[in-house]
Amino acid sequence: MKVLQRNGQAIEGNFEQKEVREAFWHTSAHVLAQAVKRLYPDTQCAIGPAIENGFYYDFDFGFPFTEENLGDVEKEMRKIVKESLTLEVYEVSKEEAIAYMKENGENWKLELIEGLSEGERISFYRQGDYAEFCAGPHITNTSLIKAFKLLSIAGAYWRGDEHNKMLTRIYGISFPKASELETYLTQLAEAKARDHRKLGKELGLFALMEEGPGFPFFLPKGMVLKNLLIDYWRKIHEREGYMEISTPVMLSRELWETSGHWEHYRENMYTSVIDGEDFAIKPMNCPGGMLVYKMEPRSYRELPMRLGELGVVHRHEKSGQLHGLMRVRSFTQDDAHIFMTQEQIVGEIQNVARLIDEFYTKFGFTYYVELSTKPEDSIGSEEEWELATAALENAIKGMGIPYTVNEGDGAFYGPKLDFHLKDSIGRTWQCGTIQLDFQLPQRFEAEYVGADGEKHRPIMIHRVVFGSIERFIGILIEHYAGKFPVWLSPVQVKILPVSDKYLDYGEKVMAELKSRNVRVEMDGRNEKLGYKIREARLEKVPYMLIVGEKEQENNTVTVRRRDGEEGKQDLGEMRVEEFVEKGFT
Repeated sequence: MKVLQRNGQAIEGNFEQKEVREAFWHTSAHVLAQAVKRLYPDTQCAIGPAIENGFYYDFDFGFPFTEENLGDVEKEMRKIVKESLTLEVYEVSKEEAIAYMKENGENWKLELIEGLSEGERISFYRQGDYAEFCAGPHITNTSLIKAFKLLSIAGAYWRGDEHNKMLTRIYGISFPKASELETYLTQLAEAKARDHRKLGKELGLFALMEEGPGFPFFLPKGMVLKNLLIDYWRKIHEREGYMEISTPVMLSRELWETSGHWEHYRENMYTSVIDGEDFAIKPMNCPGGMLVYKMEPRSYRELPMRLGELGVVHRHEKSGQLHGLMRVRSFTQDDAHIFMTQEQIVGEIQNVARLIDEFYTKFGFTYYVELSTKPEDSIGSEEEWELATAALENAIKGMGIPYTVNEGDGAFYGPKLDFHLKDSIGRTWQCGTIQLDFQLPQRFEAEYVGADGEKHRPIMIHRVVFGSIERFIGILIEHYAGKFPVWLSPVQVKILPVSDKYLDYGEKVMAELKSRNVRVEMDGRNEKLGYKIREARLEKVPYMLIVGEKEQENNTVTVRRRDGEEGKQDLGEMRVEEFVEKGFT
């Protein structure tokens, strides 16, 4: 598949390559816009980029556009694809581009062009009767788009600003093969069935309320799940020599100016005024960790110093971007900051990578690694960035772990290794990260006394494993479709008395299970057994223990498990201690 660059050069590639895939989806967005303009000529086009999974285009329709209109647009898109239109790229002056947009009544495009520098040459991509102001790149012919589907529509403020006009956004997906689209749509349906917002509500894990948009409420069962993850995190980190700290949720503006967040991250921070001075609720834990390190003189003998923190951070996300537990305004970051000498960098990076691998394996995830390099908005010298990037690269190469490079996507203070985990239906999520930072120790003038008796500057690793515990819970809900493994299930066992006559025996069984640290509930309602079994299965409880006359006489329980082939879920009658040995060891 050939990709047409802005300079007119066509480069060969395949759909598996990120840049080719983005060009393919970008061209699909242009086909969508061309179809809309053919059907509704008075419609104004805004922007239409490729996104992580597919593409979208924002339009200003002169009428209420609904999902019922999508079928007509898809039909017109098919015609455009069959026309086998070759894409051509050409450049015009800013003045010519402005004149073109005015002539065609494209006011949103006009606003974008007027914001460009004077004298700049502007590229257009043409396909048949449609020309689009665009930086590209694109695939060379519309006929390469063999299969596509318009998925949904949504409202979207122009330039993401809620004070601007709301446009209509059409989302779509496309592939070079019909079979790939079929697979994707099947996956999409499965993802819908696994939606953590739906399951979270059904399973009583968390709630999203109008009184706190972006601030999830965790319910009792959700807190059990969250605390189990935290307990596991603490156990592993204690083993690995981390010391846990807790830093304040609100700190002074001066601190955030020193760290660089006030300049580079201000728009995402919540602020307040206390005693006439500016404060900010922390969006990140690192400056607080730096203050802890600086509390007393440090020696090289203390390094590496690994400080872990389960810190609650707050970030201002736009309301349209909020999504269940995946995108929130307040979350618990499983942070750690490692202070070390230059000689310890590679070893510490590899230790963190091994720890992340252990975590993800525990939950049944596979993953891939991405090396993100220096962004345009960065601090520090070129030499420091090169040194930090090389250290991350050497560490991951030394472990034999394959990786890809994501140019320009590093943090403003340093490059990073991002760990993208793959869930049970093939979706990827960026969770773990290892960020190497030469800048913050300099800004805070952190020091240690070396073996030579002189003062030196430590180097710092920022790292998370879960990323956000809340988001990780959302991922786990969808990964397991709510059927958590036994060790992670908020309720591991449900006792189902056949009738009210066996409630006392059920209570006895429940007390024995609790004494063995099993998380157990009893369904004591006056309902038929079949109904109770169905309810327990809907609640996705791993084990159901049926108690009736026979079980009471024999001092046993009849065990039914949630998982397993149909007809093989009944494990038969056994004593409680036998059940615990089989199910929990």
